[in-house]
Amino acid sequence: MVDILYYEWLGKPIWMWLGFHALVAGLLAFDLGLLHRDKNHEIGVKESLLLTAFYFTLGMIFGGWVWWYLGPQAGQEYVAGLVVEKSLSMDNVFVIAVILTSLGIPRTSQHRVLVWGILAAVLLRGLMIGLGAALVHQAAWVLSIFAAFLIFAGVKMLVSKEEEPGDIRENRAVRLLQRVLRITPELHGQRFMVRKADPKTGKTALWLTPLALALILVNGADVIFAVDSVPAIFAITTDTFVVYTSNIFAILGLRALYFALAAMVDRFAYLKTALAFILIFIGGKIVVADTFDLVHVPPWVSLAVTVVFLIAGIAYSLWRTRGTVVEDTHGHGGEAVQHRA
Repeated sequence: MVDILYYEWLGKPIWMWLGFHALVAGLLAFDLGLLHRDKNHEIGVKESLLLTAFYFTLGMIFGGWVWWYLGPQAGQEYVAGLVVEKSLSMDNVFVIAVILTSLGIPRTSQHRVLVWGILAAVLLRGLMIGLGAALVHQAAWVLSIFAAFLIFAGVKMLVSKEEEPGDIRENRAVRLLQRVLRITPELHGQRFMVRKADPKTGKTALWLTPLALALILVNGADVIFAVDSVPAIFAITTDTFVVYTSNIFAILGLRALYFALAAMVDRFAYLKTALAFILIFIGGKIVVADTFDLVHVPPWVSLAVTVVFLIAGIAYSLWRTRGTVVEDTHGHGGEAVQHRA
């Protein structure tokens, strides 16, 4: 039995994979079982920031273990990957905010959607990272394709015009889902599915609620954003364990980060520009360092550049929107109000 635990899978002993997943399961159980036993609990901005700091600190502690056990190279790659993934996930938060707001999901129910969304995201990211790792290890030139895609995505983000998010219910994909699936027009508490009579047949059937529709759209958004983030992390390291663990820790903190960023979405108008430069830099790093072998770019450089772009984007956004005041009206419907001072 002990020998099996030391059998290597994707470059690392099985005990490392089992231990990490046990840690993740413990964190989710702690979060759901102790912190949020009340299903009607609303998460305010202050609590959101504290939870974000908690998950990021745990992620960095795990990074310290990676540094100690796997060496400085792996440690630097892990930290760089965690920061890059956390940065890119901020854009995902804003899209999720549009989805939940447009569907009229109250803050008391948003936590439930995000929790199940996180669980699904862990599985989906695992599959995408496994596929990416197989491609990269089978053919090194796949990294060049990743680089081209990242540069293209970054340039597209820079030149695309900022548009109003609009109403997600008018989206063609949403309309298609509503035609194909039985979806109730109203919420049914915290339930994803209910049994009710079909008006066409008169027979009792299983219906999805708007909460389930929101969960489907949130997971769809995560898959779309993973198309950017997974190549970005492989551009930093091809160590599957480092790629996966940094991704999952970034995802675990996403739900906590959501309630703070969603309340201040208008104050990060220029964050997308910073994320675009991060993608272009990472893609360019592959071109100069891996494709043409012109210069070696150590992981700490990737980390430093990412942090500089991220801080610059946040600082410039906050400066340009410095007249905006955000009030956490927790306890008054839970909605955040923004106004000009």
